[in-house]
Amino acid sequence: MVQAKEVAQPTVLSAPAVGKGVAATELRPWGSFTVLEEGTGYKIKRIEVKPGHRLSLQMHHHRSEHWIVVSGTARVICGDQDTLLFCNQSTYVPPCTSHRLENPGVIPLILIEVQNGEYLGEDDIVRYQDDYARTEK
Repeated sequence: MVQAKEVAQPTVLSAPAVGKGVAATELRPWGSFTVLEEGTGYKIKRIEVKPGHRLSLQMHHHRSEHWIVVSGTARVICGDQDTLLFCNQSTYVPPCTSHRLENPGVIPLILIEVQNGEYLGEDDIVRYQDDYARTEK
């Protein structure tokens, strides 16, 4: 007699639909970001930067950022340091520090960003230079 074997079904996790839950992917001229999780004092994003593109030279008053490279190559300017990061490498951007993220490679740069701070709104950005004319006048 042949017995039927039970096959485990994959677990599907759904995001919360209310409150400060997960946001949809937001497109930007340089690529996109998706909020993976958000809670009091932290936000976790998946960021994708198109080859040859870069984000603003910018600063945040109320948050720090940790960047972990998942795929591709990141050029990171943080204060007066200019660093290349590769898969599984990371860096820290303190609050009130000018910084920029760039993809100098030929494949998309994918990284995980962990923000910490009292205020994590997208309007806490002071842009010093921007390739897409988004600097403050």
